[in-house]
Amino acid sequence: PIHHFGRIPRFEHQHVRIVKSLQRKRNDRALFIKNRAKFTAQMKPNSVAVFNSNDIYPVSADSTLPFAQHRDIFYLSGVDQEESILLLFPDAPYENQREILFLKETSEHIAIWEGEKLTKERAFEVSGIKTVYWLQDFEKVLNEMMTYSDTMYINTNEHYRATIETETREARFIKWWKAKYPAHQVAKSNPILQRIRSVKETEEIDLIQNACNITEKGFRRLLSFVKPNVTEYEIEAELIHEFVRNRSKGFAYTPIIASGNNANVLHYIENNQQCKAGDLILLDVAAEYANYSSDMTRVIPVSGKFTDRQAAVYNAVLRVKNEATKMLTPGTLWKQYHVEVGKIMTSELLGLGLIDKADVQNENPEWPAYKKYFMHGTSHHMGLDTHDYGLLHEPMKANMVFTVEPGIYIPAEGFGIRLEDNLVV
Repeated sequence: PIHHFGRIPRFEHQHVRIVKSLQRKRNDRALFIKNRAKFTAQMKPNSVAVFNSNDIYPVSADSTLPFAQHRDIFYLSGVDQEESILLLFPDAPYENQREILFLKETSEHIAIWEGEKLTKERAFEVSGIKTVYWLQDFEKVLNEMMTYSDTMYINTNEHYRATIETETREARFIKWWKAKYPAHQVAKSNPILQRIRSVKETEEIDLIQNACNITEKGFRRLLSFVKPNVTEYEIEAELIHEFVRNRSKGFAYTPIIASGNNANVLHYIENNQQCKAGDLILLDVAAEYANYSSDMTRVIPVSGKFTDRQAAVYNAVLRVKNEATKMLTPGTLWKQYHVEVGKIMTSELLGLGLIDKADVQNENPEWPAYKKYFMHGTSHHMGLDTHDYGLLHEPMKANMVFTVEPGIYIPAEGFGIRLEDNLVV
């Protein structure tokens, strides 16, 4: 009750804080509960699925790279901690066996040296999973689940861009499990995850939008900072400052800050050159937020003004981007979309005098004439990974998130231009 003088007693303030805190926790875990429901709805009868955290990767001596969680276990549980395992068994005979988390057991010693790890109670708040064991119980519990089940879903990486030489924690588990339980049938988690992760929930779109908003703040900071003789690494420093102060953990991917002819190296990451008067700077830079990516490319003139030629090429790229954006609609096929974008780019390159009609008439259909100046794809899925999950042979669906990033690269003229936005279908 509110007193007649309009102040809430202290215990009422505490109650309101507790209620709001509990509401936030429920909202936070609601996304992960939905994600698990989508995955388990696609599982075969009487089957188990297991998902592992990433390793903390060594450098040398006692040095390690910063921990980065495997996006699949994060997507399904919200757990962002090493040495964690998620087990899903929707047809388990007992309700408390249908969703199980296994965590590295925390202790006072670990809390002092590494910081607090998830307790069982906090893991429930994060994930909505009630059954939580310490990691040392995993093999015993898994053995029981195997006696009840017929099929195991293993989580292999089938992304079309993946090239992996390191044996991951997931790969070691798969090898161990296959040797120990050879009589079980094997199914693949990845096709299910490719489909459900590619269509974003409202909460995910909000997180991606926040990552985009932070990226925009970083870019706007640069507009008054860039001038002749500034270095690419100074620009990088301005961006990371703005990202971190807005609660991003940093860049969503290795930043590309490419002045002059460096822009014609598609994945230029040295970022160590001085920006000269008259040059352009290609900035392929973006922030992450809550493990979700944004992915932006902009081009700005070092001296503050484009030459007529630079402006003509910039506007050609901009027109291609705007026309490509209109094609990102439900039902569009990725391969056909790129063919249509290629036609628009061909028209723009003809207008710029970079190719002629004879080039087009004599072109190799496998490598059309426009690819001399625009040699990469126009769009990719984006989400928890910058190059996110999505099956490219299946039609686009509402709430998929794509980049749109055409470019024209002209080494002979000393500059390249790419413009990139992020779009929700």
